[in-house]
Amino acid sequence: MQHQPLAERLRPQKLGDVIGQQHILGEGMALRLAFESGQPHSCILWGPPGVGKTTIARLMANAFDAQFLTINAVLGGIKEIREAVEKAQIAQAQGRSSMVFVDEVHRFNKAQQDAFLAHIESGLFTFIGATTENPAFEINSALLSRATVYVLQPLTADNLRQIIAVALTSLADAAIENIAEPAIERLIAHADGDARRLLNTLETLFHAARQEGRHTLDEQWVLKVLGERLRRYDKGGENFHDAISALHKSVRGSHPDAALYWLCRMLDGGTDPLYLARRIIRMAWEDIGLADPRALQIANDAAQTYERLGSPEGELALGQAVIYMAVAPKSNAGYKAYNQARDFVKKDQSREVPLHLRNAPAQLMKDLGYGHAYRYAHDEPNAYAAGETYLPDGMKEPNWYQPVPRGLEIKIRDKLAVLRGWDADKGGG
Repeated sequence: MQHQPLAERLRPQKLGDVIGQQHILGEGMALRLAFESGQPHSCILWGPPGVGKTTIARLMANAFDAQFLTINAVLGGIKEIREAVEKAQIAQAQGRSSMVFVDEVHRFNKAQQDAFLAHIESGLFTFIGATTENPAFEINSALLSRATVYVLQPLTADNLRQIIAVALTSLADAAIENIAEPAIERLIAHADGDARRLLNTLETLFHAARQEGRHTLDEQWVLKVLGERLRRYDKGGENFHDAISALHKSVRGSHPDAALYWLCRMLDGGTDPLYLARRIIRMAWEDIGLADPRALQIANDAAQTYERLGSPEGELALGQAVIYMAVAPKSNAGYKAYNQARDFVKKDQSREVPLHLRNAPAQLMKDLGYGHAYRYAHDEPNAYAAGETYLPDGMKEPNWYQPVPRGLEIKIRDKLAVLRGWDADKGGG
């Protein structure tokens, strides 16, 4: 008989069994009301691993008596989407509704995400996407506009304590009568809000205890069985969020040894190396930027290397990337400019595109002045249309991007100064 993991055996079968996420599942809360309405709707479940995204999706399908179709965006593609559509069409012909659950939906590209739109619009199926990444950045706006985003939180220590209690009372075959409080605290800290990690760890412990005929799990025995896996996630400040903060700040502070130390601490503590790879890429964009564009390439290459080689070989690539990030020239000029632009657009009115910048694929548009007097930069001296305006009419030059005097941005700053000089000579400001 095929072994069923503990996390799957204890997966809640009804809404009342779900532990945590009461801010959306509690009485009168948004997702709870959606369940009670009897009207399914497409949604995006956004939250870290092991907090109940898949469970909630399955419960929604059960609540609405819908066919539950799953696609893993890491492993699937257009072929799997087509197969899901065909199954949904068969179910629809039989008078039954369908729900298509896409795990890790952020891993789908734009074309793959767009493939769902027409079917969501037609009502062929209800779409449920699960993602660990910010949907605002990873999900197409067209898909986002058709789905409600629900934010799931990491499970609290009390939530995880409840799950441990459920595991003890539900598994008679485990023969575990008690887990000592210090051991529970170790397990909760190690789980870091992830129920799946907690249950997988418990399963390892239950199996080992059964082999030894042990009925009580104390802290020392737990440490002996799990070894170093728990060491870096105990109390006293040695926790996940502090460690990732220290890593990022060490890179920003140009201290390669400290950056390596915190990277190795997190790897030693069981942090997912791919999570660390994503954070290293973020560092390249946020703290190095255009001062050294090679940093981004190295960060991406390191992530790809880990995906190809795995552990431990791929971790060397992450270490070398961290060293490069730390010693690279730093600039947050692009990061600041982007945030300023986003803030401006969010608060500003909708400004029209100037006529000379508009596309004119049809004669009618040309007759209306679209594209008139546009200066093609490549035909201008130095391939630069000095004095030309590209901002909406009436908008002042914001000067958001201010290159720093470090790395490649020294040259960028000098070039911008030259271009502005040419603009001034043409009376462009």
